[in-house]
Amino acid sequence: MSQPPNFARAFDLSSLVKPKVESNTTIPGAEVNAANLTSKFLELSRTVPVILICWSARSPESIEMVNTLGKLEAADNGAWVLGRVDIDAEPQVAQALQTKTVPFGVAIIGEQMVPLFEQNYPEVQVRMVIDKVLSLATEQGVGSAPVEKFEPEEDEALTALEAGNYLLAEAAYRKWLNRKPNDALVKLGLAQTQLLMRTENLDAVKIQAQISADPKNLSLNLQAADLEIGSGNIEAAFTRLLDLIKGVTGEDKTKAKDHLLSLFSLVDSSDPRLISARSALASALF
Repeated sequence: MSQPPNFARAFDLSSLVKPKVESNTTIPGAEVNAANLTSKFLELSRTVPVILICWSARSPESIEMVNTLGKLEAADNGAWVLGRVDIDAEPQVAQALQTKTVPFGVAIIGEQMVPLFEQNYPEVQVRMVIDKVLSLATEQGVGSAPVEKFEPEEDEALTALEAGNYLLAEAAYRKWLNRKPNDALVKLGLAQTQLLMRTENLDAVKIQAQISADPKNLSLNLQAADLEIGSGNIEAAFTRLLDLIKGVTGEDKTKAKDHLLSLFSLVDSSDPRLISARSALASALF
């Protein structure tokens, strides 16, 4: 099964530190533990695909992945089942699944495990992988793919993304946006595709070396911010551009602000890092 493009950074378990989830936060999916992994989830996988996601309250990236999967599970109306493994509460289960990073996801089809994710991905890439899981399961006589009506442009865009043809995907999203200018999903898909286009051929090491010699270079910092948000370093990308905005003037300040706003569109509106960055931007501008 093909993987999504290298869009985000795996979260090393050894670097987990301070808990990030409030006790009253609802986490999607059914809880997986040592007692029910075999009796419930392996047994269930004989009739419907199961996707297990290993997560930790100390990893915001893994929480985002759980929430993305929960949203997609609800949209698929029972076509597959989401199970979540809290690696802090269930280390034996995490070890049995050979978890080395979080988020880490596996599919179980007919009691056979298929590795899926070792890092956080945008929803559009996760959607493609889940669709492949459902197709694979159907081929093996497990469950059935959900009947879903795709917009013609959406089908075109997802096919192009899967093939790595970002120009064609961008054109499809623009065509879709012209027809539905207020559709949030279309705007997000277009923004994600454009980010992939901007970062496809960038060399992070080379760019960082150039920035060390020219810290206020606008173009280099915009590229570095793209790479950072694309690899999951959301706060680093925001901080970089906020610092740049404070240190430049005129047209450069406007371009940095506009680029930061475009990166804001890639992050969930309830994300505390986005809320903090919006506040910091207002302070930097006024």
